Amino acid sequence: MRLENREGRPTSGVLEMELPRASAPSGLMGLDSSDRRPQQGGSKAGSRGPDPSGAAGRTVDQDFGSFLTEERSHCHFPQLFSSRSKDPCFTENTPLLGNFSQEKGSRCVPVYHPEFITADESWENCSAEWEGGALLSTELAVSSGSASPEKGELLDSTHLRCHLSKLRCCVQWLKVSGLFVFVVLCSILFSLYPDQAKFWQLLAVSPLESYSVNLSSHADSTLLQVDLAGALVASGPSRLGKEEHVAVEVTQANAPGSRRRRPQQVTHNWTIFLNPSRSEHTVMSRTFEVLSREPVSISIRASLQQTQVVPLLMAHQYLRASVEAQVTIAAVILAGVYVLIIFEIVHRTLAAMLGSLAALAALAVIGDRPTLTQVVEWIDFETLALLFGMMILVAIFSETGFFDYCAVKAYQLSRGRVWAMIIMLCLFAAVLSAFLDNVTTALLFTPVTIRLCEVLNLDPRQVLIAEVIFTNIGGAATAIGDPPNVIIVSNQELRKMGLDFASFTAHMFAGICFVLLFSFPLLRLLYWNRKLYNKEPSEIVELKHEIHVWRLTAQRISPASREETAVRGLLLGKVLALERLLARRLHSFHRQISQEDKNWETNIQELQKKHRISDRTLLAKCLTVLGLVIFMFFLNSFVPGVHLDLGWIAILGAIWLLILADIHDFEIILHRVEWATLLFFAALFILMEALAHLHLIEYVGEQTALLIKMVPEDQRLAAAIIVVVWVSAIASSLIDNIPFTATMIPVLLNLSRDPEISLPAPPLMYALALGACLGGNGTLIGASANVVCAGIAEQHGYGFSFMEFF
Repeated sequence: MRLENREGRPTSGVLEMELPRASAPSGLMGLDSSDRRPQQGGSKAGSRGPDPSGAAGRTVDQDFGSFLTEERSHCHFPQLFSSRSKDPCFTENTPLLGNFSQEKGSRCVPVYHPEFITADESWENCSAEWEGGALLSTELAVSSGSASPEKGELLDSTHLRCHLSKLRCCVQWLKVSGLFVFVVLCSILFSLYPDQAKFWQLLAVSPLESYSVNLSSHADSTLLQVDLAGALVASGPSRLGKEEHVAVEVTQANAPGSRRRRPQQVTHNWTIFLNPSRSEHTVMSRTFEVLSREPVSISIRASLQQTQVVPLLMAHQYLRASVEAQVTIAAVILAGVYVLIIFEIVHRTLAAMLGSLAALAALAVIGDRPTLTQVVEWIDFETLALLFGMMILVAIFSETGFFDYCAVKAYQLSRGRVWAMIIMLCLFAAVLSAFLDNVTTALLFTPVTIRLCEVLNLDPRQVLIAEVIFTNIGGAATAIGDPPNVIIVSNQELRKMGLDFASFTAHMFAGICFVLLFSFPLLRLLYWNRKLYNKEPSEIVELKHEIHVWRLTAQRISPASREETAVRGLLLGKVLALERLLARRLHSFHRQISQEDKNWETNIQELQKKHRISDRTLLAKCLTVLGLVIFMFFLNSFVPGVHLDLGWIAILGAIWLLILADIHDFEIILHRVEWATLLFFAALFILMEALAHLHLIEYVGEQTALLIKMVPEDQRLAAAIIVVVWVSAIASSLIDNIPFTATMIPVLLNLSRDPEISLPAPPLMYALALGACLGGNGTLIGASANVVCAGIAEQHGYGFSFMEFF
């Protein structure tokens, strides 16, 4: 391939490459940047594009060396491959690649012929070969520009880069080795202990007859875990009347042949209340401390209003670690997961998987290893189904151009004022998330926000973070806006106290209004000195983003066949060509910090011509199905006759739209599903349930209750509200707020019934809801909406890290 100027003459300083074989078939798809760019997920920064100077069959003339010297005198070497410039005088003569931009002029493209790339060449080999080509170019540039006074600096920078590269390789090797040893160790520990399948015994207890059993203690056991299943309720007795309950007594008798004689001592009492309707099947568990190796006796008796028999199921097992040791292990595992995520040692999905493996290994060591069926049951498939269904809907929706159209309309309503637009987006997201699930709101708003920021030359990361924070705030306003609120309102005992949908929403809505009034000025203060505008023109920013997306596209293509290897080579060639053009553009560009757009009316007209609805028929189908899905969400919350959960509604909506849209290439839609986000949630559910089995969440609740009891009686209610809010907020930012809320409700109910405290339950529940919902804004994995927003932004090439969100 020869790059020529517009007069048809060969251009000096341009690479020439002779293809000894015939070019690839013309049926290969051309790569045109004017088309819609592929949306890719992955890490925040891809691998640097390889340098084509090491490819076979190419020669470098003297002008090219002088060109590199001239470029190096204005910018450092690393910037050469992270920049691009515009050169309208180049054309390309190859059938494999189309013009990069029909509007901005044609650009030169190095082509990689399929004959030169074999399927055995890995990505690392290509990178190493191109890195060698880059070093060769550096030596050519230095030799041709030996008269330059910066020759010594270039050599020093080259040696420094070599040392840094060796240091990075060493750190990378240590990281991989350490994680691999850790995984192998956890796998060995997990495999040494068998599954603790529970053997359930069927019991029949009544006020007249009790059940008793004697258990022999194990030598290495420190805890006895007793499980009961039946028509049980987690909450305690109401103040309306006498409740039916089951009393469990755990005693420890003297060992046979003991020299010291002492009477049997009742070590623990456990009271479980029965469901009056006898229709539910609930499993409840409690651990008792084993003081010695002496036998343990369990006695169960029912206290009923009538003489009848209550059927129950009972199982027991011994554990080899105390509660304090289990809590310590759980805290260490949780801290390790956060270290992996905060410092971005591995991807957050892999960090959650490693944490889940460590927690399962710890459960196996202490004697509570779950079966594979139990681990699968820990996953909240309703949340995963909701995410999957809405991702399918949004993927089809994006094909209509509706998100671009909404971005232009938001720009028009804000009249070119950035902060007016940001406040409008945040307020609208907060209002919508009060009636929809936060995950659904994040899925719908993130693509619109990203496209709008691209139009206004803004950094989407800061706007997305502000938007998802207000999504979590708005979700706390109603009883259906966030899962912790749903759990609180669904509790039957709290409903007897008058905490229904209307009263809960009235109290929470008033509090959230005050939170919003404070949050908007605080948001403006936090972003006071931050430049929301990109420091470079929109063309350069868009070009950098295009390079990033094309590189991620090339990385996702596996060299499984000859054709895929050829396509990946073409993509990498395009990445390198765009990087060189970006280098030239930056060389001639005088950096200016963009100010707010003063000519917004002119830009609106141009944007309306460019960003239109591309498929009105498909848009009508998408709006119909999405409107029906949202309507079903409302019916599920208010009409008890609709027996469909949110996950089922989203899945059915996705199937409807797939049929109406007549999707034939189903793999394209599946490529836009954030599988990494779905896998992260599955691993996170397993991790949190394992930490709950290690008594971490229960320990936090008990310590909260003890802290409230230490406050003087006249100040106890105010102190209890403050403690519950802050403990719930901090805990919900570190662990999932759903199991934490489910654990704290019985703790707070028992605290309110304690005669020494006697606190009203509704204010404590409002404090729990505020802390659990707003605490999700503390960290990136504190709320589901945060993770979903980060995943979609990463797919578009604008991912933000844990620390950026924090």
